[in-house]
Amino acid sequence: MVPPPTRRIWAEGAAGRIEVLLDAPPGTPLGLGIVAHPQPLLGGSARHKVPHVLAHALRDQGWLALRPNFRGVGGSEGVHDRGEGEARDLLQLARQARAGHPGLPLALLGFSFGAYVQSHVAARLAAAGEAARHVLLAGLPVGRVEDSMDYQPAQLPGAWLVHGECDERASLPALLQWARPRRQPVWVIPGADHFFTARLHLLRELVAVQCAAT
Repeated sequence: MVPPPTRRIWAEGAAGRIEVLLDAPPGTPLGLGIVAHPQPLLGGSARHKVPHVLAHALRDQGWLALRPNFRGVGGSEGVHDRGEGEARDLLQLARQARAGHPGLPLALLGFSFGAYVQSHVAARLAAAGEAARHVLLAGLPVGRVEDSMDYQPAQLPGAWLVHGECDERASLPALLQWARPRRQPVWVIPGADHFFTARLHLLRELVAVQCAAT
């Protein structure tokens, strides 16, 4: 069956309404996925190619995929909050989605700045006894990067971290240095840059492997 087209819906965040792109499977959803986009100060939005691919990979596995725009992007209200307010918004969105679809497993996916935000959302849900079933973070930044933020991700046992060997924006050595004492596995895609150019199909395959295990 052909999936329905992407729809725009609205959710309530801590700073006002959130614009969300929704990709639904053709049948009854098997799970809920929230996909977070890269740094809005560098042009990131829910329509960026990486969150687009991640959301469609979820949809193709039968999951309902939500792609929120962060504060100040598209129709979302509020102003950029360096990740803290954005994490509160996604935490609220996750709880709203679960309330609307009780019993379905939750997946949290993010790319770049969105991966950093999702690390904190995942940690807070786990601490509250509401852990997501799957967490997949691509291009997770650690330390100081070009947007002048100092990224300190939350610890994520069980999360899948995916990184390009040649990532020119989020340092792979910095990520490995952060991951090593935490015994956090990292999937490294040889030759891939920050945007997984010509290798986005590998992200789709990783999503399929994770979701097929649900």
